[in-house]
Amino acid sequence: MRSRTAEAVGQPGAPWGWFLAWAAVGAAAALGLAALLSVGVLLLAAALPAAVLLLRKRHLTTAVGALAGAALPLFYLAYANRGGPGAVCRSTATETTCTDEFAPWPFLLTGILLLAASLLVFCLLDRRRGN
Repeated sequence: MRSRTAEAVGQPGAPWGWFLAWAAVGAAAALGLAALLSVGVLLLAAALPAAVLLLRKRHLTTAVGALAGAALPLFYLAYANRGGPGAVCRSTATETTCTDEFAPWPFLLTGILLLAASLLVFCLLDRRRGN
């Protein structure tokens, strides 16, 4: 039986590494769905084989990391719409551009909920696996 300290220092079975790998897959899949009409197909094409590879490694309890990865595009959307809701104008020395922005709060709160739920479930599953 392996000790918990061996997993904590980055041995192949370290659960946080697998969690972060799943987070990368979740972020690529979420960005791929959001940008489906442009580069989304390429992101989904990269996320699918990565997910299959991770599933074959049999670290299924770390798959909740995909939810944490799906929160990353939501954080970006919240940041990109930080001036909203409504029309936001930006001026330079030569021009003024105005864009309509959404309210950032729904994106931010949804991202926080996804990230918190993912971390909570992962910690609970990891604790149960360790006992």
